[in-house]
Amino acid sequence: MIRTATPADVPVIHELVRELAEYEKAPDEVKATEEQLREALFGERPAAFAHIAETEDGEVAGFALWFLNFSTWRGVHGIYLEDLYVRPQLRGGGHGKALLTELARICVERGYERLEWSVLDWNTPSINFYKSLGARPQDEWTVYRLTDEALERLGS
Repeated sequence: MIRTATPADVPVIHELVRELAEYEKAPDEVKATEEQLREALFGERPAAFAHIAETEDGEVAGFALWFLNFSTWRGVHGIYLEDLYVRPQLRGGGHGKALLTELARICVERGYERLEWSVLDWNTPSINFYKSLGARPQDEWTVYRLTDEALERLGS
């Protein structure tokens, strides 16, 4: 079952973010607090959205956290999937596909023309899963990022 996250889900979303960071071999990079997630997802001006995947028994299996982006070439919004994570012991049960299906449904319903995300080069199981759904890598693009001191220097 896929459902829209509620404020009561913030603690488990935070826990899943930490689990994802462990899986991606970057546990020390998680700085987000539950309060920051609560504000981003459910504050006065939400900047992000989340969906929860549950088992038939109501156990949280995983989540998708996303936000709107915009294509100047297409002239419409799209969804950028920031995080998609299913707990390892519950993988293979269709939860990841169900989360992506829900985001694709939202895109179609709202007239958004893109659903995009990034995946680590070494994450072969995820890459194969995404390709099986018809997703294609954007190999001609390289992601750049400013953080920490570099961001501070440029922004000061």
